[in-house]
Amino acid sequence: MNKVILLKKRPVGKPSLSDFEFTSDSIADPMSGHVLLKTLYVSVDPYLRGRMNDSLSYIPPFEIGKPVQSGIIAQVIDSRHPEFRKEDFVSGTLGWKEYQVSDGKGLMKVDLKVSPLSSYLGILGMTGLTAYLGLTEIGIPMAGETLVVSGAAGAVGSVVGQVGKIMGCKVVGITGTDEKVELLKSKFKFDHAINYKTSDDLKKAIYNACPDGVDIYFDNVGGEISDAVLSNINKHARLPVCGAISQYNDTKIPTGPRLQPILLTKSATMRGFIVNDFSAKFPAALKQLIVWLKEGKLTYSETIIYGFDNIPQAFIDLFDGINTGKMIVKV
Repeated sequence: MNKVILLKKRPVGKPSLSDFEFTSDSIADPMSGHVLLKTLYVSVDPYLRGRMNDSLSYIPPFEIGKPVQSGIIAQVIDSRHPEFRKEDFVSGTLGWKEYQVSDGKGLMKVDLKVSPLSSYLGILGMTGLTAYLGLTEIGIPMAGETLVVSGAAGAVGSVVGQVGKIMGCKVVGITGTDEKVELLKSKFKFDHAINYKTSDDLKKAIYNACPDGVDIYFDNVGGEISDAVLSNINKHARLPVCGAISQYNDTKIPTGPRLQPILLTKSATMRGFIVNDFSAKFPAALKQLIVWLKEGKLTYSETIIYGFDNIPQAFIDLFDGINTGKMIVKV
């Protein structure tokens, strides 16, 4: 039988295992123009939390009683589609199912000879594209500027910092453990890193790390961390807003500093974005990421959890910062 994970009910606050349902169905044969896929790797991402709410957003919410969907690397087991052959590896947004039939729409072939399969969910997938395009299109980094990244040891943040270094920026990361602080400086070559959980005065810590002020703030977390960074921005600062994981499980709208006076007096630009806003630039961006990866200018970390049944827990663990780099489940 074919294991399937459904959204059982909409989470209130932080998700729990009881919000998901494990079930099974039969493995179907592909019809003409379809392929049968075997799931190999599953991406779990913070943005999935928003899709579990029944609210209007940039993408429709998940349906109760239907499989959760996320980025998946799969292998073609059987093909009746002219563009895919048996044994091809593909990536796409697919259901949390061990096996599934697809009509091929949205699937992209991936090449194991270029990079390990899991990397196509991370640095060569949505993660890498989000980091590169969010920084270059909105942050517009220039050599000598100071870039601050929150959620810096996460999948997107660690790539943002490296791209900033390649482009000549001073890069400061904000993260949640001393181990991640050392990782940012040693592996990802950040100039400085701050543990926000042990900082008595985060605003002052950012000021000390960025004596010339903050020119670009790549925001992955929102909340009090972002409040502290905003108090240190320079005139004409650019602020790409990629995520707000610190607030995804809030059950009421939090009250925080009013941003308008800061943005006004600093002539700053804050822009939220979804990576698909820049879909026309995906091919060129991916090409550049592959070049830097081959040249050794980029590296990446993955937290790999094993077993299909552990997908929901891996997703939940994102909100406790368990992962370093991209969180992936190997089925």
